Amino acid sequence: MAVDTQGETPAAEPPLIGHFIDGDTYRDPGARLAEVFDPATGEACARVALADLTTTEAAIAAAAAAWPAWAAVTPLNRARVLFRFKALCEQHAEDLSALITREHGKTLADAAGELARGLEVVEFACGIPHLLKGEFSRDVGRAVDAWSETAPLGVVAGITPFNFPAMVPLWMFPIALACGNTFILKPSERDPSAALRMAQLLTQAGLPDGVFNVVNGDKETVEVLLRDPRVEAVSFVGSTPVAQSVYRTGCAHGKRVQALGGAKNHMVVLPDADLEQAVGALMGAAYGSAGERCMAISVAVCVGENTADRLVDALAPRVRALKIGDGRQPGTEMGPLISREHLQRVSAYVASGVAEGAELVVDGREANVAGGGFFLGGCLFDHVQPRMKIYREEIFGPVLAVVRVADLDSACRLINGHEYGNGTAIFTRDGAAARRFTRAIEVGMVGINVPIPVPMAFHSFGGWKRSLFGPLHIHGPDGVRFYTRLKTITARWPDGQGAGTEFTLPVMR
Repeated sequence: MAVDTQGETPAAEPPLIGHFIDGDTYRDPGARLAEVFDPATGEACARVALADLTTTEAAIAAAAAAWPAWAAVTPLNRARVLFRFKALCEQHAEDLSALITREHGKTLADAAGELARGLEVVEFACGIPHLLKGEFSRDVGRAVDAWSETAPLGVVAGITPFNFPAMVPLWMFPIALACGNTFILKPSERDPSAALRMAQLLTQAGLPDGVFNVVNGDKETVEVLLRDPRVEAVSFVGSTPVAQSVYRTGCAHGKRVQALGGAKNHMVVLPDADLEQAVGALMGAAYGSAGERCMAISVAVCVGENTADRLVDALAPRVRALKIGDGRQPGTEMGPLISREHLQRVSAYVASGVAEGAELVVDGREANVAGGGFFLGGCLFDHVQPRMKIYREEIFGPVLAVVRVADLDSACRLINGHEYGNGTAIFTRDGAAARRFTRAIEVGMVGINVPIPVPMAFHSFGGWKRSLFGPLHIHGPDGVRFYTRLKTITARWPDGQGAGTEFTLPVMR
């Protein structure tokens, strides 16, 4: 190794992260490179190759070549591959969690929880022989039977965000593979290692080469996946502006597209709510994973005269006492943000809230965390108005806004008036009020005394309004529908009696 002019040995370059194509790791020596950071230290821990047109098309070609043989594998044997994959993920759970924490920054416990929620979808996908059974109707007419079958689409792709580098991919590819498709995953270039590790475990579980591929990249890679005619469907999770663009571009090129966008999730607190329960729920839902969750609660809607005062008085000391630091250290409750740029963006939102007149009860910008990482403490605003930027826009950071309203009807109008409709919750002891809320609210996922109402794997996840583009939600029954197409067969076998010629629309008798 060369020695610099000062006589000191220079630090080795961070390792290069490549792609996974046709069953093997692929590193393009001429690729554009981006740095992958450890958010807790602020230092680059790896470099990632960004796929160009040629590399992305190689992944598509590998998936297209592998599809006919994989589609011919019986659903039972496809499920057995996934059973083995799940067991391997559980065997290597600590390693996977460590990869997530190193590149994202969330605590090890949170990373382990992310992996567990993703593996629940693998469990659901292992039931694919039952889910693909179709329907049968005997004697829809005299000696005529009808039945439906599901067929795979072919090559499909998933484009996933940085905040859940394992869970969101696991919400997509297990169901797609179980249904008989081949898959190309484009993970976030900010934390790509978990996706590559899962690709290796799939191969170890017996998945044939080319059935699952990973291409790391940026907008250039996404554009190829959206425009290439060999890709039949694209599932996307990210911000609303990008989700809308992905949906429009994919649809314009004849693809089936499912695009989940942003959120501004409200939690309504009624005067009769258990205050300690509500405070504990808000602490986890607003500040867990540094607020970098599409289901994070970013607005507490307090109903009645004194509810907000009691809530803020109880919240403020707990927000100030948050244990912020490296997610690998025991006792850490909140880790760093994903990047320096995102830290600056969230800090600018905090400054905007102050400038527009909201009361900054706890200023997380004052948090002092050793290590040089991308840290921001928990921020708590009171007296936030709907006109303010911190209310209107998704911040995606540890910032909670308290809004005061007179009654439940006002709370519903406030939430229904927002452009996003991803998730919401109500905390109350009043069953009638909760039932009224669930009927009136125009949001895709609703919790009653549950702050983050993420559906279980055998239900489907998705919002309303500008939180989802496309008719189908992700995972669960909608996931099976998204990754299959329906075929309906109507059959009559000749019995020797000619029916004669008919020139009218056939009617079953």
